[in-house]
Formats: sequence, C-alpha cells, structure tokens
Amino acid sequence: MIEIKNLVRSNILELQPYSSARSEFTGKEGIFLDANENPFGTMNRYPDPYQSELKQKLADLKGVTPQNIFIGNGSDEVIDLAFRIFCDPGKDKALTFSPTYGMYDVSAGINNVELIQLPLSADFQIDLEALKPYFDDSKIKLMFICSPNNPTGNLIDQKAIDFILENFKGIVIVDEAYIDFAEGDSLTKKINQYNNLIVSQTFSKAWGLAAARVGTAYAGDEIISLYNKVKPPYNISQLNQKAANEALNNFNNYEANLNLILSERKRVENVLLKIEKVKKIYPSDANFILIEVENADQIYTTLVEQNIITRNRNKQVKNCIRISIGTPEENDTLINRLKNIQ
Repeated sequence: MIEIKNLVRSNILELQPYSSARSEFTGKEGIFLDANENPFGTMNRYPDPYQSELKQKLADLKGVTPQNIFIGNGSDEVIDLAFRIFCDPGKDKALTFSPTYGMYDVSAGINNVELIQLPLSADFQIDLEALKPYFDDSKIKLMFICSPNNPTGNLIDQKAIDFILENFKGIVIVDEAYIDFAEGDSLTKKINQYNNLIVSQTFSKAWGLAAARVGTAYAGDEIISLYNKVKPPYNISQLNQKAANEALNNFNNYEANLNLILSERKRVENVLLKIEKVKKIYPSDANFILIEVENADQIYTTLVEQNIITRNRNKQVKNCIRISIGTPEENDTLINRLKNIQ
C-alpha cells in the first residue's frame, strides 16, 4: 500500500475545508435561518453538498460504499481536483499516453504541471518497456489512463494497468467515461486492492446526461476524503442531482438505449467497411468509431457542408475521423453522405 499523504501537497494537508450550513445540519425538516437563503421560491435552498441520495444509488449499483464515491461537476472536475490535490505547480509532473483525451493536457496547463505524453503502440496499447524508466521519477505524481481510450475507442490491456498499479508510486487515474459500452469489467472492483487508484466515470455518455455535468470518482476512503476537502461546497446543483437520480431510477431506459447504440455500432461498422474511401475501422469499445479514410480533412469538411458533424482526428491519428454512433436515422444519413462523396 502507498502512503497517500506523502503524495499530497502540503498546503492541502493543512487546509481547513469550508463548512457550509448544509454540511453542519443535514436534516430536512425545520425553519432554515442558517444559510442566508431567500425564504421564497422552489429553488431557493442550497442542495445536498455531499449528494447522499445519488451516492447511495450508485453504491448499490456499483457494489461499493458511499464513502468510496465522489460526485464531480463533470469528470473534468475529477481531473482538475487531482492536479490541485497532488501536484505542486511548477514542480510536479503528470503522465499520460497519446493520443488520448485532451483535457488532461488542458488541466495540466491550467495547474502549471508538466504533462509527459508517451505514445501508445501501433495497436493503441501502453508500451510498458518505454514506461518503466518513468517509475523512478518521484516528481510524477499522477498517471492518466483512458480506457476505453478517446479517440481510439479501445480498452487498455488489463495486465498493463495492473502492472502500473503495482509498480507506480503515484496516483493512477483510470478514465472510464465509455466503460458502459465495453465488454471488459470496470476497475471499480479494484479500488480496495489499490489505494492509489481512482476510477473516473460519467453520466454524460451511456446515461445521456451530457448537459447535466455529473461525473463520478471511485477510490479508497483516504482519496475521497481529500476530494471532499477541496471541492466547492455545492459543486452539484439540485437540478443536476435530480437528473442523475431520475436516470438511475429508469434503468430500463438506460439499458434499452445502450443496447441500441451497441447494435448500431456494429451495423455502422459493417456498412462502412464496404465503402471504398473507408480504409480501416479500428476496434471500438465505446459509443464511437475511429475510421481511416483517404483524405480526412477533405471528407470532414464535405460532411460539415452537408450538416453532418464528425470529429477530425487527423492531427492525432493520420487520416482518421471519429464518428459518434447516433440514432439509426442519423447513422443512415451519415452512411449515404459518405457513399456519395466524390
């Protein structure tokens, strides 16, 4: 086990967190004259600062305890707070594997932390031999692994992640934003085995709540307590908590939409493979596919002109476009437009 406190910034260890009115009194009944709220209206009261109802539902679903869950303002807050907790600006470093999700780089820049980006192998897996020398750099406090990865769509090999967790002396953040679409298991089941593991997930993808901005982190008690220490007191609005709770209450709808997306992903892959200008489709464990085409810039621009918006990833992966799986009707339109591009 790793001594987590030895990785935490000294000012965070000494920080006295803000104590809000709703954290001091958690009851639901009474005359509330403690938080300087407006007594009138339907949205006039501050929300639960620790999202107790939502955490309990997630705990039941994921097989963890509520004490192992942090709810963030999108998974981007999970990423940003990790830098704030563990990395001294201008001194410490983080590491990730490219190509991958761009917010790791942005958050590192905002927090003045150097981000080392090691290239993935040709099949978009971690090159452990290239990584091993970095285990000796004590300034590397964070390691980000996106699995399934964005924009490549593949799961990262579980044995490689286990090797990293067993040998890296910093915090490992496994970003599982797309895990619902994958056949592999979530690493949430390993948070009690590795006390330096944070598993990040989101309501934005499979749960269809991108507008609500609700992300989650699963980790051991010590790390979750640090997140709760530094987060803003009311980081998740009542509206967004309600949206997430309602989504969890409607599991059948989630499951039906998930299955439709998975079947459409397979159908779209099969059809696109028959189009001459599509050279390759990379295996996907996500709700999108990465395709290699003859001229990504030209095809992307032509699709935009026809109101079909994809993501040009030519700069990250040569001549590749990332395509989200839409409704069957949207997918049919995309396919027909691609067929007709000269």
